Amino acid sequence: MDSFTPSDMKTILHSKRANLYYLEHCRVLVNGGRVEYVVEKGKESNYYNIPIANTTVLLLGSGTSLTQAAVRELSKAGVMVGFCGGGGTPLFSAMEMNTDIMWFSPQSEYRPTEYLQAWAKFWFDDVLRLEAAKMFQHARIEMIGKKWLNSRFFEDKRFEINENMLKKALGKVSAEIKEAKSTEDLLSSEAKLTKLLYKLAAEASGYEDFTRAKRGSGTDMANRFLDHGNYLAYGLGATVAWVLGLPHGFAVLHGKTRRGGLVFDIADLIKDSVILPLAFISARDGDDERMFRQGCIDSLVQNECLDFMIDTVKEVASEMKSRCR
Repeated sequence: MDSFTPSDMKTILHSKRANLYYLEHCRVLVNGGRVEYVVEKGKESNYYNIPIANTTVLLLGSGTSLTQAAVRELSKAGVMVGFCGGGGTPLFSAMEMNTDIMWFSPQSEYRPTEYLQAWAKFWFDDVLRLEAAKMFQHARIEMIGKKWLNSRFFEDKRFEINENMLKKALGKVSAEIKEAKSTEDLLSSEAKLTKLLYKLAAEASGYEDFTRAKRGSGTDMANRFLDHGNYLAYGLGATVAWVLGLPHGFAVLHGKTRRGGLVFDIADLIKDSVILPLAFISARDGDDERMFRQGCIDSLVQNECLDFMIDTVKEVASEMKSRCR
């Protein structure tokens, strides 16, 4: 039988990859040519394979270490790596920095340049940058309507939304986006809609007396799950930016306060539509962090969220480039 080497490994498109990992109290290393994580149990060392060719994001929590050889293989496979606190939040480390979210970006000189060139062409025009932000927001609310209304998944989870209130709110926000004169107007509409979604989700799940806490400061499970799930979305956002060759600083909406605001812009496309309802459902059902995380990953894959995020960013780049003089 012919021998198999890592170089023979077929490349899986990032949008089709199925795995996001959160690890804690373990070592990540290369063993026999494979990237594995090692968990110590007494005198025993248990080794578990990480299928890096089918992985987009690796979050390393409390008590973790990472070897140079593992970083090399993860980089070859295009896996986004981030160090974070226990339970997945807050995110701490690395090279592409935001205010409070940072990533080790895989290095490659062979990523596409067409999207960066298109982005740079429109980004310095205030009017076009605002139009790009509007496209992001329209895509966001379209995704919310698609996933929250008439969803069999939510029916199975006993998550009954006040559809009339949601449709009215989405229609109002859509009109506000069209009339927005600044990014401040867009951020205001975004905040009001998210606040309403918290209210609707709390009512639909029977999770009473919810108040959204600042990131990392919430003690109830809904807040903790929201933080945890949002960081998974940030990992996908960072992956999309890397795959398309876009620097994190080229934000269209969150860029004034965060160097890595583009990650937030992209992650917002799916945070409210997918992560937010799952956080309330899991909190109501008494799920632990592992169960919630697996539910998020399954939903992100089933809803083809990475495809949607990549396609949206590509569409914005193409549309804005066509409007440049």
